[in-house]
Amino acid sequence: MKFEDILDEINGFGPFQMAMVVLLSAPRMVLPCHFLLNNFIAASPPHRCDIGTLGAGGLFENLTEEQRLTVSLPAREDGRGWKSCEMFAEPQFQLLANGSWGANPPTLRCQSGWVYDNSTFTSTLATEWDLVCDRKNLTQTTGSIFFLGVMLGAVVFGFLSDKYGRKNTLLASYITAIVFGFASAFADSYVVFAVLRFLTGFGLTGIGINSVVLSIEWVDTEHRVFIGVIGSLSWSAGNMLLAGFAFLVKDWRTLIMTVTAPLGFALLSWCWIPESARWLLANGKVEKAQFYLDKCAKFNKRPKASSNSKLQSLADIETLEKKDKNYTYLDLIKTPKMRRLTLLTGIVWYGVSSTYYGISLNITGFGLNIYLTHFVYAAIEVPAKLMIYFLLKVVGRRKCQAGTLLLTGVCIIINVLLPQGLWQVRAVVAIVGKGLSEASFTTVFLYTTELYPTVVRQNGLGYTNVLSRVGVSVAPLILLLEDVWTVLPQVIISSVAIISGLAALLLPETLNARLPETVDDIEKPRSAEEHATAGSGLLSLRGVSGCFPRTKDDIEHVAEKRRSKQGLCFLYVSFT
Repeated sequence: MKFEDILDEINGFGPFQMAMVVLLSAPRMVLPCHFLLNNFIAASPPHRCDIGTLGAGGLFENLTEEQRLTVSLPAREDGRGWKSCEMFAEPQFQLLANGSWGANPPTLRCQSGWVYDNSTFTSTLATEWDLVCDRKNLTQTTGSIFFLGVMLGAVVFGFLSDKYGRKNTLLASYITAIVFGFASAFADSYVVFAVLRFLTGFGLTGIGINSVVLSIEWVDTEHRVFIGVIGSLSWSAGNMLLAGFAFLVKDWRTLIMTVTAPLGFALLSWCWIPESARWLLANGKVEKAQFYLDKCAKFNKRPKASSNSKLQSLADIETLEKKDKNYTYLDLIKTPKMRRLTLLTGIVWYGVSSTYYGISLNITGFGLNIYLTHFVYAAIEVPAKLMIYFLLKVVGRRKCQAGTLLLTGVCIIINVLLPQGLWQVRAVVAIVGKGLSEASFTTVFLYTTELYPTVVRQNGLGYTNVLSRVGVSVAPLILLLEDVWTVLPQVIISSVAIISGLAALLLPETLNARLPETVDDIEKPRSAEEHATAGSGLLSLRGVSGCFPRTKDDIEHVAEKRRSKQGLCFLYVSFT
């Protein structure tokens, strides 16, 4: 007996599973609200030097506000207002008479702080701690610090999930994210805020990993794709909600509390979320597994699950298999073809992640306000997911992965070449590029899962996850290079997308192919005849990757269902 047999008995896709997906939707929607929060809380509104202290008396006393600004601040080259970071060393009263400087007068850095335009934001990190001019890089740095916490959290919570269970680790993630999320809204200095954002990212990763694992491990093979897509749409919904929250809440502290608040509901509903019966059986906790399986059967209006003795036998087999597994990350580079696979997938994951966030975190310059731009960027993800879902079954994984990355790079290049005046065209091209980057992100999870053999699949996903986080952390820093050359960030992001797309072309196609079980399957691919007789391997989830079949019995059990590739699932939500 296999666990899939038990799910068949109690209905592996019934009200119980749908209720669990609903309960996990709220915390999933919080993820993009925090991951892309920097677009709003770190925004730098228009600003100029504060000249309030110059109007205390003397010649300034009889001047209007406009005249004081004219003689105190150099105008921008485009004539739209005043320069943000400079002021005249001495008042230039001649400008009131002839409007000309004559010889370039000396300027100084702002001496008394800045005055900010609060029409869009009442308060941001930039206005709170004057993170402008020579300190403006610190606003983007907070994004990189947050994603470093996300990267560390992926490693730590992945381990804790396998050792202490999905449900308990999920609770720890909820508490960590809530405590540090709300605490960051009350930070009284930049350093404290950066540390708290790091810890918030650390906690949020555990929510992403464990919510996906729980959803997939309770669903039968046939419906895993559906559950995976539904889960990924939660990300898109949360992303669109962020634009609405930011539009209504203009203060950065209140906005952080607003996007963190839904985790309170998640914490209250945690007691209704079941532990993974697969994990319980794999760790010899038969009685607890029986409890949750019976609960699922009752909710789905099915007879109770198999007897305790059968579950005990299954648990013994699972435990034995677990003990026999001695593969490590080193197995990813021990053999030639595995090294090649590891290198190429690493490049692809870095490119996908860096490109997606490089676009998502750059929402200015298209003639639209940032709220509308962010909403449209989020909304385009929905048709992109649905489109790639069908194309993967027809075109194949490699062409979809390479094509979406290459076209994303092309869209960015087109926007670099288009003049700023054609903002409507540039906005459309940017939106198409954002949708393509989302499609590449959705594809990469499925494709990577099929590429790695069962014995190192979890290690492979862990490795690519780390490189993904590196790409995410670097993306905000790339955007800072616009000070060197305005279009340099776009040039870098497009180059990364194209290079990773070309790397994807070097990977093997996995559409309708048998899933590799061992490293030997990668090093010495089977003949077509052996593929046919072996049947199709099955995907499942353990930790981050799952309960993929390791024995001939596993494959034979669901060979027919597996032929249509319906056992594959997207783990999109925990990463995007």
